[in-house]
Amino acid sequence: MSGVNEIRSSFIDYFVKNGHEAVASSPLVPRNDPTLMFTNAGMVQFKNVFTGVEKRPYSRAVTAQKCVRAGGKHNDLDNVGYTARHHTFFEMLGNFSFGDYFKDRAIELAWNLITKEWDLPKDRLLATVYYDDDVAYDLWKKVAGLPDSRIIRIPTSDNFWAMGDTGPCGPCSEIFFDHGDHIPGGPPGSPDEDGDRFIEIWNLVFMQYEQLPGERLNLPRPSIDTGMGLERISALLQGTHDNYETDLMRAIIAEVQELTNVPSNGPQKASHRVIADHLRSSVFLVADGVLPSNEGRGYVLRRIMRRAMRHAQLLGAREPLMHRLVPVLVREMGRAYPEIVRAEALATETLLLEETRFRRTLERGLSLLEEESAGLVSGARFPGEVAFKLYDTYGFPLDLTEDALRGRGIEVEREAFDAAMERQKAEARANWSGSGEAATDTVWFGVREREGATEFLGYDTETAEGAVRALVQEGKEVSELPAGARGFVVLNQTPFYGESGGQVGDSGLVSGEGVKACVLNTQKKLGDVFVHDVEVTEGTLKIGTPLALEVDHARRSAVRANHSATHLLHEALRRVLGDHVAQKGSLVAPDRLRFDFSHPKPLTADELAQVEDIANTYVLRNEPVETRLMAVDDAVASGARALFGEKYGDEVRVVSMGTDSGNGAPFSVELCGGTHVKRTGDIGIVTVLADSGVAAGVRRLEALTATAARRHLNAASTALQTTAGTLKVSTAEVEARVAALVEERRKLERDLAEARKKLAMGGGGESGPAVIEVNGTRYLRIAISGADPKDLKAIVDEGKTKIGSGVVAVANTAADGKGALVVGVTADLAGKFDAQKLVRIGVEVLGGKGGGGRPDMAQGGGPDGAKADAALAAIESALGA
Repeated sequence: MSGVNEIRSSFIDYFVKNGHEAVASSPLVPRNDPTLMFTNAGMVQFKNVFTGVEKRPYSRAVTAQKCVRAGGKHNDLDNVGYTARHHTFFEMLGNFSFGDYFKDRAIELAWNLITKEWDLPKDRLLATVYYDDDVAYDLWKKVAGLPDSRIIRIPTSDNFWAMGDTGPCGPCSEIFFDHGDHIPGGPPGSPDEDGDRFIEIWNLVFMQYEQLPGERLNLPRPSIDTGMGLERISALLQGTHDNYETDLMRAIIAEVQELTNVPSNGPQKASHRVIADHLRSSVFLVADGVLPSNEGRGYVLRRIMRRAMRHAQLLGAREPLMHRLVPVLVREMGRAYPEIVRAEALATETLLLEETRFRRTLERGLSLLEEESAGLVSGARFPGEVAFKLYDTYGFPLDLTEDALRGRGIEVEREAFDAAMERQKAEARANWSGSGEAATDTVWFGVREREGATEFLGYDTETAEGAVRALVQEGKEVSELPAGARGFVVLNQTPFYGESGGQVGDSGLVSGEGVKACVLNTQKKLGDVFVHDVEVTEGTLKIGTPLALEVDHARRSAVRANHSATHLLHEALRRVLGDHVAQKGSLVAPDRLRFDFSHPKPLTADELAQVEDIANTYVLRNEPVETRLMAVDDAVASGARALFGEKYGDEVRVVSMGTDSGNGAPFSVELCGGTHVKRTGDIGIVTVLADSGVAAGVRRLEALTATAARRHLNAASTALQTTAGTLKVSTAEVEARVAALVEERRKLERDLAEARKKLAMGGGGESGPAVIEVNGTRYLRIAISGADPKDLKAIVDEGKTKIGSGVVAVANTAADGKGALVVGVTADLAGKFDAQKLVRIGVEVLGGKGGGGRPDMAQGGGPDGAKADAALAAIESALGA
């Protein structure tokens, strides 16, 4: 059989030929399920279609869905690499019917594909059905001709699927392939069903019921949801029992072998497989907008990346490896998933940065491990809690801890480690809040179902008329909002923009006969329901009330300028920094804009200046900003920039601005539902304020436009003029004059420090004779006040040089009354005196605790600087003891 890419295509083509709509994979970050960390099944994007909340223009669909299982309930991470079929990333092939065909057609379509299109031998196939699903049982006999011996009734929940405690549910029917009696294992439902002989290749779910509290009802329009793992069916069709022996996985593993020079079929086979699998998860997650971090989805990605990087080290890789594998993955899967082609530069940069950091983590972890295990001897057990701390806090893998200790005959307490891990997983499950609509937003589902979408008029006007369709207060629908009340209003149509895409919602006024209300904010719920947050100032707002609607013009104009400037800055950043720049978040407000983007390091002053100059070049050209409605696929194909993880409908708005002087094409082209200026000149000016880091690999640019930028520049100019007047120079000379003053101050500080040092060395300051002998040891004691703490060690070093052999102690009393103490011991006395012990004696007199450093130089301090002389005397006594 052909390769994985051809198998994927043949599945989709088969169902398209049979009347199904080919639907693109949804992102790995779920759009519509707040409980799910990652998309882990094909039906996830259709959840609201099955429940009736969402309508699609088709009743049959086919998909190849990218999935990740590496966190929460569905977690295959620890098994990956050590079995033939576990993955963190996989593709789920599926066909779906939304109230169209049911069991008979689903079974017929499945059977014809695997036996006629793919030529699987019928005598090696068997099916399971739910124990009381006689209809499915009879259909397998009728459609497939399976004998009773190869149709197995299963009484457990394995063959009954439910979306949750309530909602659509129904029996399943699974198709199994028999690999032959030379492989251990029994058929499904038998005591040894977990063997590898009988492998499930396809699961057909018959959604025919709706589960309600206490009862189960028949659905009026039963549906079909199927799932087939592409990796598993590809292995079968390519004549192997191992998913990692398919052509796609072999290509990645071959590249790992080439780069490490370690055979992929030898003792370290598992490491090759871990790297191949985790590379796919890492690149696809980055392409869908997830970046490594210490929480949520980013933390799971970091664990996946670092597990692969650990195995790269086990293969002997001395330099970062993972980023060098991205091209082979893009070559193998980029045609099916063009998002990884667009994200190739970002994924490469992210993997390189993460692996560089991880190598430092490993070095630090080994040092900490050595410290924690210093007192253990062969046969001892290393505390599991400490191993977990190394793993959780420092990212130090357990297997590395075990490897490092095994050579010393020390074993890790796995049970304690596992217990700590379980506690963390329980906390993570309890704390996971996810994304999407919150539970308190359920009221909007009812409003959406009854009233439909809100018609948005705001692209063309800032005033309109509308009628109240729903009123909501404290999460519940109400019939009216009296004067003084605050609540949410849904209208049949509105010019008010609802907060989305980083752009803040509009505010303004609504009024009708005897009623007025301020619109404080506007939000979008469920994608197309515009919700106006209002405070009624006069009269009573009721269902059906006709209203005049007026957006705050000045505020909207400022927002428009900032949104268009954001597009110009986005493209300018790509031109200056490279194609790896991708939007990671934004805020478009009336008074400022904020743009988060992928980039591994701070921008230089020159790069910031270039970005600002490019943006302002297009502002000054005052070219038209064009908006077109296009099919989403056509828009992306034409070069419009789509944001990773963003949900787009079948038709999208494409906003283009500026003309590229090189080729005449638009400078910036993005899919965007926001409001924009008519011409780039309406932006006025773009002023970049700052570049800062917000997360690993993510930078933030802050900027102003129009009136806000003008005010900022005026304030800066005024400050410059004032400073020039104070310094009695021209504005052009301010920078040089300030630099000279700063250097002059530094010189004065150096001179002052030198003077204090000379004063201290000149005669011991307030403590009398500079050098005394204590039991044959020379002791130089110096008490000073007001010195810079940074200078104390230099004074001690000079004192050690002066006395040649002995102990030097310097006590400083600061302006706030606190005391600082530094003690030094010359090299010849290192075995006799310990500076750390001596400084602790003096620090105790100052009212402090401890003190740290080295045996030859240590420091500490305390709140009572008035006892500096007493502290020096205490050290003298210790020398004489």
